[in-house]
Amino acid sequence: MYAEERQQEILRLAQASGRVDVTTLAEQFEVTAETVRRDLTTLERAGALRRVHGGAIPVERIAFEPALATRDAVLTAEKERIAKASLNELPADGAVILDAGTTTARLAQALPTDRELTVVVNSPVLAAALGVRANLQVLLLGGRVRGKTLATVDDWALRPLADLYVDVAFLGTNGASVERGLTTPDPAEAAVKRAMIAAARRSVLLADHTKIGQDYLARFGSLADIDLLITDTGLADELADEVESAGVQVRRA
Repeated sequence: MYAEERQQEILRLAQASGRVDVTTLAEQFEVTAETVRRDLTTLERAGALRRVHGGAIPVERIAFEPALATRDAVLTAEKERIAKASLNELPADGAVILDAGTTTARLAQALPTDRELTVVVNSPVLAAALGVRANLQVLLLGGRVRGKTLATVDDWALRPLADLYVDVAFLGTNGASVERGLTTPDPAEAAVKRAMIAAARRSVLLADHTKIGQDYLARFGSLADIDLLITDTGLADELADEVESAGVQVRRA
């Protein structure tokens, strides 16, 4: 197979699966890892792929965002474990922020009934679910509701956050990498997430292993802005070490 043919096949695989990794490609095409890296570099220079740790993703994926129901149906066991491990980061009493997202929604469901908490949310769905709980005071950030994530965004969400200060912010993300930091497809959601970090004494990122090493359109912080990453056991040791080298504690549930 000529290099051009191999590169076209690599691009097809990336577009079909959303990601390709160097090791698998080297085995599949019976070439060295260095050859694959050269192929990925060629495709990146052509604007077809974006290099990420250990492989590459198609450029169109940088701004791609699956619907909420689609995301909620994948990696459910991992998200449940992450949510359960996050309970240890709750204050005995006080205030927390719960970002909109499928993993943070599982944390919301698991919130204990034996402590008084103020919970700030930017999700009408979470507000409705938590608002009936007698031990919780729920504050819903206003603003435009994004159909993709059902999160409130824009100025009506940002203004209240500027005047709040909570014990812990529990955040979700689409991507997290040492090179690009914390990223998400939508700039408006990125602005709200950035304000949540600024409004919290501690920030805890809840992200399954598929998010680590990924990059998306809008950046809302660096890894150094996060105190703790809670992920699942699928995260490779090498990636965990990279994240910790950026000053973030990593906990795999």
